[in-house]
Amino acid sequence: MMRMNIHEYQAKLLLKKFQIPAPEGICIKSCQPDVVEKALNAFGEGKMIVVKAQIHAGGRGQGCFVENGCKGVRCARNKQEAHESIHAMLGHTLVTRQTGPKGKRVRKVYLTEGIRVQQEFYVSILVDCEHYCPVLIASAEGGTEIETLAQTSPEKLLKILIDPLVGLTDFQARHAAFFLQLAPEVFPECVQLLKNLYRLFMQADALLVEINPLVLNEDGHLMALDAKIQLDDNALFRHKDYGKWTDDHEKDPKEVEAAKAKLNYIALDGDIACLVNGAGLAMATMDMIQHFGGRPANFLDVGGSASAEQIQKAFKIILKDPCVRGIFINVFGGILRCDLLAEAIVTAAQSTALHLPMVVRLKGTNVERAHQILRQSALPLVTSDTLEAATKEIIRRARGV
Repeated sequence: MMRMNIHEYQAKLLLKKFQIPAPEGICIKSCQPDVVEKALNAFGEGKMIVVKAQIHAGGRGQGCFVENGCKGVRCARNKQEAHESIHAMLGHTLVTRQTGPKGKRVRKVYLTEGIRVQQEFYVSILVDCEHYCPVLIASAEGGTEIETLAQTSPEKLLKILIDPLVGLTDFQARHAAFFLQLAPEVFPECVQLLKNLYRLFMQADALLVEINPLVLNEDGHLMALDAKIQLDDNALFRHKDYGKWTDDHEKDPKEVEAAKAKLNYIALDGDIACLVNGAGLAMATMDMIQHFGGRPANFLDVGGSASAEQIQKAFKIILKDPCVRGIFINVFGGILRCDLLAEAIVTAAQSTALHLPMVVRLKGTNVERAHQILRQSALPLVTSDTLEAATKEIIRRARGV
């Protein structure tokens, strides 16, 4: 499954579409005085305004901007403070626990009305890969790191497996409301909110919908104060509007370039680049590299019918990663014949002045002809017949042994 992250302000639009209460908000992308004034005037006088940096990373409230030390989420008591916060965020680099030390540049900020909170909760629906079904997770401790809570106090988390043929039942939703220790008068509201959340999860083809925190406001009603949603990008053909929400600025440039070439590429933090056809074989290849002590630099699936141009593009993308110290090509040739792949490898390696060690394992149609082409190329590569031997060889060569 390939995940498409969206910004908080986009997630709030989805919540609104599925009748899940959330504070009103406005997203702005410019510090121009007329843009800022128009946005701030929409909140009226004397209201608290929350200014939120929009990046695809969690921990914005605790994160800090490199340039000025400002937090990624700030509560402004008046328009002047909101104006200052907007200028402190837009165009600057925010570092959080999820961005790494380089941080991410903020190109959008989300302004939302301040809400007085009685109590905070956590709710989410995601795919349970062990049971092959959606799971509802709830906790009475909203605003916390749910991963940490799951490790330190698992009893504070409720997990409810949902039969996709039945959906989230009223009984299950009431069970969650009881676990959250809500007052009886809030039960119907909570049940409806959770059922709407499940409708969003299913109808939007989401992989994760998370509200953290879900709050009880001063009027005793539930509201989604923050939201995180991940969509299945393999289902975007059913949701043309959602596809427009992708933000290339939030992605690795190599991933953007690969997508344009119709290659499945995900950058990782290792030093052995992988070029493989088929997602299952790509996963197995990365597992083998990890098993024998290496670290894969990427997931790269060129597909079963890649052209010579796509193979060359894949090489160029791989070489743009300065951490790569070796290339592992592991291909089973069916529709993609091994001899055509070998010719593409030779052309790509020569056109990019390849100097890195490379190990090639080929199986399938015309594999003998492919080995002949590779031997005659005089490239600095080694061929191998078994996955284990090939993996050990590329790890050895990447380490300069």
